[in-house]
Amino acid sequence: MSNVPQAPVEAACPVVESMEQIGSKWRLLVLHDLQDGEKRFNELKRSTEANARTLSRVLDDLQETDFVERRLEEDAPVATYYSLTDKGQSLCPVFDEIEAWADNWLEAEAE
Repeated sequence: MSNVPQAPVEAACPVVESMEQIGSKWRLLVLHDLQDGEKRFNELKRSTEANARTLSRVLDDLQETDFVERRLEEDAPVATYYSLTDKGQSLCPVFDEIEAWADNWLEAEAE
């Protein structure tokens, strides 16, 4: 047995739970891309380079967890638009902080 004190698991739980909801590569790409405003499915497909099946699954997951909302425009041709909900918008400052961290630390590692 180790005499090293263990950090309480409960302290990390909110972080772990948050990352489970937003932490996949595709979810992060879509959430980050929608910061700039509403986009059509094909726009997201091009900008994220996800295949249609993956993107559809990710968008469904993000809708289910209330990060993204879907709007259907039934004019000809039918168009589906996606945008961030208030919950999704609340991640924008988090992305800004992660980008600032990456600018400081990832560039230093590349040198």
